[in-house]
Amino acid sequence: MKKLSSLLMIGILAIILAGCASVEPIDPCLQGKSYGFLWGILHGLIAPISLLVSFFDKETVMYAQNNSGSWYALGFLIGSGGWGILASNSSKKGK
Repeated sequence: MKKLSSLLMIGILAIILAGCASVEPIDPCLQGKSYGFLWGILHGLIAPISLLVSFFDKETVMYAQNNSGSWYALGFLIGSGGWGILASNSSKKGK
């Protein structure tokens, strides 16, 4: 029971702190080229590399803000899922 109440308190604290976040303006990100399905696949494939680079470069992000919506998200999901498929294939070859 004590563990449950601790988890509940941590959850409530997380919700309260999330309400303190400021709103970031994204209007500059939404100008120019809009990325679609194929760009989503490419961005999904390079997502692990983008993540590592984003730790050191504040201008690098994993997910394009100016995208076509659901089609870009589907492409990104397919592209990032490719890493799992490649990993599962290599683990089968090793057995």
